[in-house]
Amino acid sequence: MSECTHDCSSCGESCGERQSPQIEKEALHAGASVKRVIAVVSGKGGVGKSLVTGLMAAKLQREGFSAAILDADITGPSIPRVFGLSDRAMGAEGAILPVESATGVQVMSLNLLLENPEDPVAWRGPVIAGAVKQFWTDVLWKDVDFMFVDMPPGTGDVPLTVFQSLPLDGIIVVTSPQELVGMIVEKAVRMANLMHVPVLALVENMSYYECPDCGARHAIFGESRAEELARRYGIPQVARLPIDPAIPAGCDAGQVEKLESPWLDDLAGWLIRLFMNHTHQ
Repeated sequence: MSECTHDCSSCGESCGERQSPQIEKEALHAGASVKRVIAVVSGKGGVGKSLVTGLMAAKLQREGFSAAILDADITGPSIPRVFGLSDRAMGAEGAILPVESATGVQVMSLNLLLENPEDPVAWRGPVIAGAVKQFWTDVLWKDVDFMFVDMPPGTGDVPLTVFQSLPLDGIIVVTSPQELVGMIVEKAVRMANLMHVPVLALVENMSYYECPDCGARHAIFGESRAEELARRYGIPQVARLPIDPAIPAGCDAGQVEKLESPWLDDLAGWLIRLFMNHTHQ
């Protein structure tokens, strides 16, 4: 074996020092500014990923930070609906302007570009992945402190594109208390580890139902495994959201910003303390 030059790109050896090739991240629009980027992921659909995305963005906006949502769920975008957005995104200064919610959360979603939001998006994977990149490179994000990326479920083209193209500071994994969540969480954690992105938190949605009369908690979908899974995979933060009819009702009415979410207070406070001094340019 010849002397190591530390240039892995020109070496055929598989030694312990070998490093994966660095993938170039996509650049923001020249006039945009985003400090922190956090992807919200799930291994399966219907567990409340968009709900958690919306609640976290709304909460940090209320705390005085500038929050934004990049809706990467191109074929099933729900963020505009939960925020009650109907205005179309407009172009200016050679860029696309995000639509602002009632409290100022900046949002970019494919539904904000379609003439009819009900039209299906019958695109192949590479086209969808390209649209997600454009939401990062061509949108004039203004002084964003926290951007949340609402990901489609699974580990397909779009999640891979986000992991490779956007400078993620971490991910939040959303699950529900069912038998398969262990496998689902493990898939998300392994993908994050493969891409060298930290797993910041595990949020268990539909964790319990709290009786409004006596306050007793009932595990409708099975006993919570959130803390157990967090310990197993070394996830530093855990949050549990209850089954509450007011939550889907508020989202259906486009009023996610008016929902109280005390269950996410600790996670939001931890993110604020953890991040706040670095800007992606």
